[in-house]
Amino acid sequence: MDRTILHLDLDSFFVSVERIAHPELIGRPILIGADSDRGVVASCSYEARAFGVRSAMPMKMAKQLCPEAIILRGNSGAYMQKSDEVTEIIREKVPLFEKTSVDEFYVDFTGTERFYGAMKLATELRQYIGKETGLPNSFGLSINKTVSKVATNDAKPNGQKRVERGTEKPYLAPKAIEAIPGVGDKTAHLLRSMGVMRIATMQELPIDLMKRLLGEHGPVLWRKANGIDDSPVIAWHERKSISTERTFERDTIDVAKLHGLLTAMAESLTFQLRKGAKLTSCVAVKIRYADFDTHTRQQRIGYTACDHIILPIIHDLFRALYDRRQRIRLIGVRFSHLVGGGHQMDAFTDTQEAMDLYQAMDRIRKRFGDRTVMRASGMDAKSIGRMDNPFDGQAPVLLANRRT
Repeated sequence: MDRTILHLDLDSFFVSVERIAHPELIGRPILIGADSDRGVVASCSYEARAFGVRSAMPMKMAKQLCPEAIILRGNSGAYMQKSDEVTEIIREKVPLFEKTSVDEFYVDFTGTERFYGAMKLATELRQYIGKETGLPNSFGLSINKTVSKVATNDAKPNGQKRVERGTEKPYLAPKAIEAIPGVGDKTAHLLRSMGVMRIATMQELPIDLMKRLLGEHGPVLWRKANGIDDSPVIAWHERKSISTERTFERDTIDVAKLHGLLTAMAESLTFQLRKGAKLTSCVAVKIRYADFDTHTRQQRIGYTACDHIILPIIHDLFRALYDRRQRIRLIGVRFSHLVGGGHQMDAFTDTQEAMDLYQAMDRIRKRFGDRTVMRASGMDAKSIGRMDNPFDGQAPVLLANRRT
């Protein structure tokens, strides 16, 4: 059966939420993010984009391009609430959907054409979301995720676009190669250095050449450029989580080493988040004492996959839990309320330096194992509990006294 896939995006999501709370911001250029020389733009209004501002741009550069912009630090709690509202609406209206980030969704409308019409259903869904939440949103509709996502970008702001079946390849052809999901700055630079500026040129390249140039990623991009994408819409479940626990051979009261283990466990989990392109908005710590009395405490946070955001919260939760001075038998860390969104580190406090550092560390971990780069405070973790991923013979690289 031919598929019908919807991609729906909440337009300038953070800005839109701020404007609902503060209507006086409507029509004004808005930048959301950390207002510092090393801060980055988490989101910006279309009025700011007209000056050349874009998300992930250094805030310093954004202010130079648009000096009259209003800068807001952001409210992650309000954004999560609005994201949850939209999620509940979509859950009630459609049989199968995938939430890939706080403001982005895929819906599988396959089989609806003969009964209702996918375009009619998608239009009604978009209008209902706008009416109930006040959030402008756009969608693209086609036979697969890739083409639908590209169509959504064409439909913005607050619009909709359908790419008819069989027209995917000519629709994509005149667009810049950066329009293809998965073509980042480095890939685009390599392709442009070879004279590949438009998707039409990539469509004509031999697939074997793409593989030689970009490895296994090359054929994937070639298929996307040609409008081919068989990836399914994966049913989304709200309370997905990842966790790790350690039971000690001997009950311990060594608080310094417990803090080290918490650091190591949290670092391992945040790496797994980034590797899986996920973000968490709820972290928890679990303690089991020698008498098997077990306690857990959790805290909601803004969506993130960053160590420097999560680690202080983990240690605060531990301190709040551990007030009995009894020996501990087990300790655990859990991240829940996961959504897709590895492209978005922390929306409001990250600097470009921090993001570059995470990317460098993660490249080392993927190649040599996730315990090859760590904070010095987590070095003693092995002595009190076995880690999921041992050093595998590699000498660990210390990361100490860095504000990351």
